[in-house]
Amino acid sequence: MLDPAETVANLSTLYACLPTGDRPSAAARDGYTAVESWWPFSTAVPSAIELDDFATTIETAGLDLVALNFVLGDADAGERGILSHPHRGAEFREHVEVIRELALRLGVRLFCVPFGERRPGLSGPEQRATAVANLVHACGRLGPLGGVPMLEPLSGVPSYPLVTAANAVAVLDEVDAATGVHGSVGLLADLYHLAANGSDLDADIDAYAGRIVHVQVADHPGRHEPGTGHIEFDRLLTRLRSRGYAGRIALEYFPSR
Repeated sequence: MLDPAETVANLSTLYACLPTGDRPSAAARDGYTAVESWWPFSTAVPSAIELDDFATTIETAGLDLVALNFVLGDADAGERGILSHPHRGAEFREHVEVIRELALRLGVRLFCVPFGERRPGLSGPEQRATAVANLVHACGRLGPLGGVPMLEPLSGVPSYPLVTAANAVAVLDEVDAATGVHGSVGLLADLYHLAANGSDLDADIDAYAGRIVHVQVADHPGRHEPGTGHIEFDRLLTRLRSRGYAGRIALEYFPSR
């Protein structure tokens, strides 16, 4: 179904059972040449030693780091990103500089930016305006390197405002208008999350293929490997290619065995 040359291993899901530092070498042993990762640190601004250790494991394994997530925040407390948090702008900008360091060293160019959950006491418009302003800043710092921040609809988080491709693209349009650059930010199409939220995947592909810069797969239900659920990957990925998507396919599933 998937050409190995087009496949990206998600270190954080395929190798979740291993310590972070052991995941790149395990992926290389399994034959992967390209990987992606969730934010591998406990803070938005890790130490120089932590950054060097992570980058060294990628380099030593001879891997191409294709995509990297921005920080979630305190995930155990339910945080799903700091992008839209009005009181964490300074932290976000510091985080962007750390991301930029990794981009310069490792060549990673795609960055999933979790939008952040709706927060009590803050209005939706205030959070959205904050997110747009922070994305404009990120584009200014990463764009000159060829970097593209991405927004991703998520499932399973009732307080998360981006649950459909249309929700995400509406924010992309605002950022493009603010930067004056079409495509300054992109859509990350995780077929699992879209399916879990009840989206019509064929319709989303037809409507938004031109905005999709990265694709992730896991089957639904279960979030395991393709073939364990009901998503028709062969047909959908063929449809994506026919609509012009030329990127790789990332395996962001939790192995069932």
